[in-house]
Amino acid sequence: MTIAALREQLALALRMLERQGIIDFNGHFSARLPDGRAGLLINAADSVRSAIRPADFIAIDFDGRALEGERTPPMEFHLHAQIYLRRPDVHAVVHTHPRWSTVLTTVGQAWQPVTMQAAVLGEVRTFAKTASINSVPLGAELADFLGGAKAALMRRHGAVSVAGSVEDAFVQAVYLEENAQRQHFALQVGTPEPLTPEECAVIGRNLSRPALLRKVWDYHAAKAADARTETQDD
Repeated sequence: MTIAALREQLALALRMLERQGIIDFNGHFSARLPDGRAGLLINAADSVRSAIRPADFIAIDFDGRALEGERTPPMEFHLHAQIYLRRPDVHAVVHTHPRWSTVLTTVGQAWQPVTMQAAVLGEVRTFAKTASINSVPLGAELADFLGGAKAALMRRHGAVSVAGSVEDAFVQAVYLEENAQRQHFALQVGTPEPLTPEECAVIGRNLSRPALLRKVWDYHAAKAADARTETQDD
């Protein structure tokens, strides 16, 4: 994929997460630079998330130095950089501020897989430290905590999702928050009954098929396209 195409894809992904309330005026989406280059594309610190454009994604190295232009990365770029440095399998990282997932962490409630789609994520643990990931040591600590997992929550702060593609990282971020919302609702009624590890293993393999993940991306992309058309018509 060219850098231009990657910028387009990142802008669409972040715009869709903002429409879902999973990213707000903060939050960032990144992708590893293609062609083996050492660095990443990430939305600039001054980008407006509700009006994000492909040009808002800047190329930086893993130390945060701009590889082009003069715009600066968000202060939490270390979160992304340290994960890429440890995980050669990861080509996309998204840091979100999801409402329901954050509500769970503020009361010490562990995230539990209560929906079938949650099985795609595997185990999701909560990073106990409450902090902006604005330094190399904090980025390294979070990356080490994440280990080989697909996602993690950050206490009172947000969440991180990683994947081999922008599309998959987007879908995982959506699944993470949808599950947290249903878990919260279930807690209002009684005690949630999460999927067993055996159920997660079987269901996760089935629902991780690329065609099914792509279906989720296409669903949200179509909604975003309709919304833009309606705005233009108005």
